[in-house]
Amino acid sequence: MRRLLVALCLLTATMWAAPAFAQARSQLGPLCTTDTTPPGQMIDACNKIVALKVFKGEQLATIYFWRAVGWNKKGDYSKVIADTPEAIRLQPSQAVYNLRGSAYYDKSDYDIAIADFDDALKLGPPDGTIFHNRGNAWRGKGDYAKAIADYDATIKLQPKSTFSFQNRGIAKEALGDLDGALADINQAIRLDPTLPQPLINRTAIWRVRGDLDRAVADGSEAIRLAKERPPVNIMTPPNSVLISGYVHRALAYEAKGDYAHARDDYKATLAIVASDAGSKANQATAKVRLSLVTDALTPIPRDAPSPVTQPAPQQTGAAPAPSPTPATPGKRLALVIGNGAYAHVKALPNPANDARAVARSLRDIGFTVSEGIDLDRTAMQKVTRDFLREAARAQVALVYYAGHGVQVDGRNYLIPVDVELKPGAGMTEAMIDMDTIMAGLDDQVRTNILIFDACRNNPMAQQVAAAGTNRGIEGASGLAAPTSLGAGATLGAGTLIAFATAPGQVALDGEGANSPFSAALSRHLGTPGLEVQQMLTRVRAEVVSSTKNKQVPWSNSSLLGEVYLAEK
Repeated sequence: MRRLLVALCLLTATMWAAPAFAQARSQLGPLCTTDTTPPGQMIDACNKIVALKVFKGEQLATIYFWRAVGWNKKGDYSKVIADTPEAIRLQPSQAVYNLRGSAYYDKSDYDIAIADFDDALKLGPPDGTIFHNRGNAWRGKGDYAKAIADYDATIKLQPKSTFSFQNRGIAKEALGDLDGALADINQAIRLDPTLPQPLINRTAIWRVRGDLDRAVADGSEAIRLAKERPPVNIMTPPNSVLISGYVHRALAYEAKGDYAHARDDYKATLAIVASDAGSKANQATAKVRLSLVTDALTPIPRDAPSPVTQPAPQQTGAAPAPSPTPATPGKRLALVIGNGAYAHVKALPNPANDARAVARSLRDIGFTVSEGIDLDRTAMQKVTRDFLREAARAQVALVYYAGHGVQVDGRNYLIPVDVELKPGAGMTEAMIDMDTIMAGLDDQVRTNILIFDACRNNPMAQQVAAAGTNRGIEGASGLAAPTSLGAGATLGAGTLIAFATAPGQVALDGEGANSPFSAALSRHLGTPGLEVQQMLTRVRAEVVSSTKNKQVPWSNSSLLGEVYLAEK
């Protein structure tokens, strides 16, 4: 961004040399158009200049641009997006398109960001900064090959581009090239050892490799640097580096089993003000994992009975006993729940059968499975939290749920068998928030597969008590896609989420022993050498055929490369 500001600075110098309101120019001009001006002063000065109604055309476009820079420095990306169209209307420029594209990127609107970066490149000569920013947007979309191509273009133009080496390394890591990733990130550290961001990203690589002491060391150094010299680049969202440093070190501590230090880092993460989508996603993860590690640190009362391990837990109303040993690196874990014996809405006959069939298929291909049948709220919360805690040291985490599910105010909930759905402020507290599960699993070093055989509807209708033999509570509007879930929900890198039916549609319970979706899923889960998304395509085709187009399974993925549940 710095090079693109140079041209705007040259125009600014000529503006304040022009005759008109000399006193206002001398006081307001430098405050508005100097990128080191604190954002509040910059915005205020630009507002006053606009109010003077002296400048027009290209000069006025420059004022709007600098006011947008001020909003960007404050992390108010909506106002950046509101100011930049006027600047573009008056005088399109690479800098303005780049600024607006970066604001869309920080709001996770990657397609619009890419379009702005494309327009910026059309307006002028090849620019390494714009290639780099577009590479970030491609990476946000999960198109790592295009991201790497853009970072290559930046490095060709700017061989000492620290962040392009770093981000190219991140993209290579996503494609499974850990050696290439480490080489790029090490080069970024050599180019500028005072930057915390490359160290944070190397922390993730050490965690993938199981070198947790190095992960903690890099995280600690990154936090020190971020506190000592906060990033001044206006394109870096406020506090985002420090938040990322704390959450990555916390994940490393947790993987080591050092829950006390992990707890402290999660608390530190939540104490910082977040402005961008990535930081808010990190805080959503920190909130869930803080609760989990706090539970792990709570001593068991002396008179509490010792947990009993059962070989294949299949209990009614109670969670499976905890695993006697912690999860180990590389372990593949699954949580399977089937809820059908509902007390306050019509029962579903098949979820228990579905859960047992899927659990059996997963055990056959090497998963360690926690299985719960007809769980009440207390049991469902416990088994879910135990699973999320163990997943911190797993390579693959899979969640399967069969039963009723609902959507309330854009958030999605799984329904324990004892919940009585009544309108009221505390209604959702009795259910299991799907966003919480997703946030708890949001970690780029692990593959997460979430599969829900449930319809997601509004539970506030009068027909609640007379729910029929489908897996919705009533046939109203269904769930939105994960990218538009409630605040704090993410579909983090390395995650696939699959539903038995498309948003807004009904998931059938089925007339046989299993639902159409679960019957197909349990048949295809164990197919050797079948990539998981290909497996879901086969499941989808079978469900569409068996239901005569009444049910179409749906999925969304941010998986980092190919994933095989059954060995090739």
